[in-house]
Amino acid sequence: MDIFTAIKERRSVGVVKSDPVPTELLEKILEAGTWAPAHHRTEPWRFFVLTGDARKSLGKALAKYTEKTLEDPSSEESVSRLEKISQKALRAPVIIAAAVEPSDDKKVILKEEYAAVNAAIQNMLLAAHALGLGAVWRTGHVCYSEEVKELFKLSEQSEMLGFIYLGYPEEKKLTGKRKHFSEVTKWVAKEEDF
Repeated sequence: MDIFTAIKERRSVGVVKSDPVPTELLEKILEAGTWAPAHHRTEPWRFFVLTGDARKSLGKALAKYTEKTLEDPSSEESVSRLEKISQKALRAPVIIAAAVEPSDDKKVILKEEYAAVNAAIQNMLLAAHALGLGAVWRTGHVCYSEEVKELFKLSEQSEMLGFIYLGYPEEKKLTGKRKHFSEVTKWVAKEEDF
């Protein structure tokens, strides 16, 4: 699959089969992530591949975070909700958690470290699609929570930037629509064009 096809056809696939994903494919996806651009060549990405029962630990962290937001965590409704949330980590046979570990070099700009990891995630999503896998990048407040930081033993300055849920697609091929690039682009050739 050429890169332009991969970019246009890739979609977030939230429903995947429980079939295992071969390690060789996961290694290709991880390698694609490491070829993302990183200013000053800091390579600030850190990846965690969760399979099997390890996903349950993530589910527990998701539930623990959510529990703090509930008015009455012991109510029947809350207990049911927390159980559903803990099961979310089992929606895919593989989860790649992607974190940023910023360089402590004074010349490095923190925002650029985050941008590098986000670029790595996009590379991995495109690679997964090109390999015939479905993937969805999940984020939210829980990513940046103490519960997640503690689970993955992230350093003080490190932060989780998302979870890539991977598997063989259960859904039919999804299509998408975007604005034409001309609607969001301004061509600038001379100073007075600004």
